[in-house]
Amino acid sequence: MDTLFKRSSGILLHPTSLPGPDGIGDLGPEAYRWVDFLHDSGCAIWQILPLGPTGYGDSPYQCFSAFAGNPLLVSPALLLADGLLTPADLEGRPWFDPHWIDYGMAIGWKNNLLQKAFDHYLARPKAVLKAEFERFTAKNQTWLDDYALFMAIKQKLGGGSWIEWPKGLRKRDKQTLQEFLVENSRAVDYQKFIQFLFFRQWNNLKKYTNHKGIHVVGDIPIFISYDSADTWVNPDLFYLDSESKPTVVSGVPPDNFSKTGQLWGTPLYRWDVHQKTGFRWWVTRIKATLEQVDIVRLDHFRGFAGYWEVKANRETAEKGAWVKGPGSVFFERLQQEIGTLPVIAEDLGNITDDVYELRDRFGLPGMKILQFAFDTPQNIFLPHQYPQYCVAYTGSHDNDTVKGWYLSADEKEKDFIRRYLARSGDDISWDLIRAVWSSVAMLAVAPMQDFLSLGSEARMNYPSRLGGNWAWRLDGSALQPGLSDHIREINFLYDRLMERPAKRPAMKPIHYREPGVK
Repeated sequence: MDTLFKRSSGILLHPTSLPGPDGIGDLGPEAYRWVDFLHDSGCAIWQILPLGPTGYGDSPYQCFSAFAGNPLLVSPALLLADGLLTPADLEGRPWFDPHWIDYGMAIGWKNNLLQKAFDHYLARPKAVLKAEFERFTAKNQTWLDDYALFMAIKQKLGGGSWIEWPKGLRKRDKQTLQEFLVENSRAVDYQKFIQFLFFRQWNNLKKYTNHKGIHVVGDIPIFISYDSADTWVNPDLFYLDSESKPTVVSGVPPDNFSKTGQLWGTPLYRWDVHQKTGFRWWVTRIKATLEQVDIVRLDHFRGFAGYWEVKANRETAEKGAWVKGPGSVFFERLQQEIGTLPVIAEDLGNITDDVYELRDRFGLPGMKILQFAFDTPQNIFLPHQYPQYCVAYTGSHDNDTVKGWYLSADEKEKDFIRRYLARSGDDISWDLIRAVWSSVAMLAVAPMQDFLSLGSEARMNYPSRLGGNWAWRLDGSALQPGLSDHIREINFLYDRLMERPAKRPAMKPIHYREPGVK
């Protein structure tokens, strides 16, 4: 949490965007090389997107669970080092585009390897690994049992949404679920095992990251996917009808991203029911996330003050209503359970005074996006308007890259940009990085694409577009000493240079060992 109160900087890069041979970034050797790059650059922050198992549209904001990890991030290289894969298992690897994720191919390849790893584990279980697995399942039983069962049923029935399941499974009839569990115990255990692999690798990587003096900023979407274990297990916490279908769904009204608004379609919370439980599900969720990361960004923070409610039968989010959120009572409960909240409030969009009041009452830093700034000198997103207690970005995962944004801007906006920055615009990505880094904002962050001066071809997400998102990958050759030196220089010049840890870690950990296990 201390990092939030120190002047520092970071880079936004989701693990799926890391380089590597298996079609999608993972938690293996390239992730450790990335952390080394951050360290050499003098950055104190690695910001990522949600780590959950992605579903519809491959979006990390539409996951099958608010607690589980994404098995696609499991590194085959580390499984090979642990003896859970053999070199023969990696033969026949397809050719993957190093710059773009083909999710269909990557999912097929990774699932095949994960199944082989499970088969090897069952055939020759190592005592240490077996003990680790058993400790993991015991520790995470509160969410893992239901999630593993949910995913096993989903796979057995062809991958469709749980609303399409037979009534006994859909309504969680105890006898029906028990019969399925008995007949499909291996499939359920497989789901638990690949969760074990994910958390084993992620926890090891995070330990290494923290040893390097770097904090991980994670992300909690305010809403969760309808097709998730959470809604299946806890239908009473959401506005669902007698057939388990949503009556109202989430979204935002028309804005700069879309003229018809954004219809997210996720079910809305029955906050009155949550409050009666002491917000138990939310407290458990945030505590679980804080075991994975050091700081969390609460996505769509304004929804805790008031959210846009749309009837489930609407095709766009144009027609809806603002409904009061849980407000201060929710955050008071979090403080009781957690203490000081290591939270960044994503306070962007249609913001009203009550949102700022809620944010400030609990001492949460908000966000500033420089791309939103260039119209008038009074714009709150211009650096001279920043408060010190905020996190400033060139852009986020929902924005175009700086270069792509600038090239598509109209001439009036470009003129204001050049005049404000006193620059020609020929090196616009670094111009904006310097503007953010030189500001008083306590944290300065930019997506990796901006450090590489990439255009719209490297954009991560188009909020109003279905498909073709979340696919950009970093070229491994980009992680050169010249670039890290350049970033380190601006960290030095603008007093954001990370303090080196007193004790530097030795070699990158390859074989996982829990403390006390030999």
